[in-house]
Amino acid sequence: MKVLVTVKEVAEVQDDFEIADLAVDSRYLDYDLNEWDEYAVEEAVQLREASDEDVEIVSVTIGPARSEETIRMALAKGVDRAVRVWDDALEEVGLLDVAAKARLLRAVVEAEEPDFVLSGVQANDTGFGATGVSLAESVGFEWGAVVNALDKERVLDEGVAGVHRELEGGVEELTEIELPAVLTIQTGINEPRYASLRGIRQAQSKEIAETSLSDLGLDAAAVESKLTLTDMYEPESESDATFYEGDAGEQAAQLADALREKGVGAE
Repeated sequence: MKVLVTVKEVAEVQDDFEIADLAVDSRYLDYDLNEWDEYAVEEAVQLREASDEDVEIVSVTIGPARSEETIRMALAKGVDRAVRVWDDALEEVGLLDVAAKARLLRAVVEAEEPDFVLSGVQANDTGFGATGVSLAESVGFEWGAVVNALDKERVLDEGVAGVHRELEGGVEELTEIELPAVLTIQTGINEPRYASLRGIRQAQSKEIAETSLSDLGLDAAAVESKLTLTDMYEPESESDATFYEGDAGEQAAQLADALREKGVGAE
């Protein structure tokens, strides 16, 4: 069995930052693996651990060379090899919409021919929550979104994913999905493991295949996006909070005066 896991490097903005043109200045960004994708990786690794047969786990990401450090963390946690899709055309686009991502990932699915695709429900940065389902529609796979429990034995023995899905209003749905399928994984489905020192060392020798659009049989038209970033700014915050100066006694006296002026405690 082959499991393909989509992963994404996301940027976390520091508390104090500056904006340069249409982006947060890179000096104020820290990069990490998308939280939801960590759970998808762990679910794939647990699936392999539950199997008596060989299960290959391949991760795919759309990202520049910088993202390889993040990809290595997925490799250190048990992914066997990785595919990194990048191209000059992607550099020029900037902000990819869901349709463009699905076209790229579809080409990887067609090349890899996995039995199973796992994806995080959403990404920390954009929060679209639609890429996994769009990919399933694109490749013609069955799908299940917001999965918070997976019957791994049925996947391995019957080729059927018995899943619990989290719906609105606290409702959970129990359903069966035949493979091949795409599942979007919710946080809390498992407890993602820490990368061991041995895993980190082994990750350094695992393959990350740099893949261009032409390698996938695509051209620049495949990454045309309908999203355009027109402005970026730090929103102004408004607050009616009053700060009192002085020691504790002085602050208490000022607060008492303010409460009396508001009529608090008046008979």
